Amino acid sequence: MAWFLLAWLGYGGLADRARGPRNLASVMHDYRRLWLRRMLERENRMVDMQIIGNLMSSVSFFASTAMFIIAGLMAVLGARSQAMAVLAELPFTVRTSPLLWDLKVLLLIVVFVYAFFKFTWAVRHYNYCLILVGSVRNPEAVDEADSAIAERAAVIATATGRHFNRGMRAYYFGLAALSWFLQPWLFIALTVWVILVLYRREFRSRLLSTLGQPHIEGA
Repeated sequence: MAWFLLAWLGYGGLADRARGPRNLASVMHDYRRLWLRRMLERENRMVDMQIIGNLMSSVSFFASTAMFIIAGLMAVLGARSQAMAVLAELPFTVRTSPLLWDLKVLLLIVVFVYAFFKFTWAVRHYNYCLILVGSVRNPEAVDEADSAIAERAAVIATATGRHFNRGMRAYYFGLAALSWFLQPWLFIALTVWVILVLYRREFRSRLLSTLGQPHIEGA
């Protein structure tokens, strides 16, 4: 468990603080700035509202799913004997005490509660983005104050993406924690594998190369 928490929190801290063109979060922040600057030029901003609405829907889906997972894990706590009996029939499974079993389930509950809070906070961020987009004046009346609002909206949108990423990382690490019910060494190995997968996707993926670096005038 100590290794799991160190890996999860350590990688999350390093990934969130990383900057530069070789980081997916940094590149997407530049694209958000570009998007919201272009928003100032549009007479009809329904497209921008729809983009934020679609993003909110996907985040809300994961928040709802986290609640279902938490409810299922609470049910597993109440049916400990039956669940332990089922796992005992699987090959290569290490037998554990009831106390350790409860600890494993509680670890998963903590992981998905964390994910739920991150997803719901991201939904609230998107609500604030909608308000900022709605507060900008028509293109012919846009001034420096409106440009500043667009910059603030980009910062909030990036923070929203950061919270969403943290919730998704919790899902990845939660799936790795499931293996603890089978083998502790498998649990450690899958935790390392999750870190490698996340690192490749956020820092070395083909998607990052395809996105490139957007050109933002005045940046």
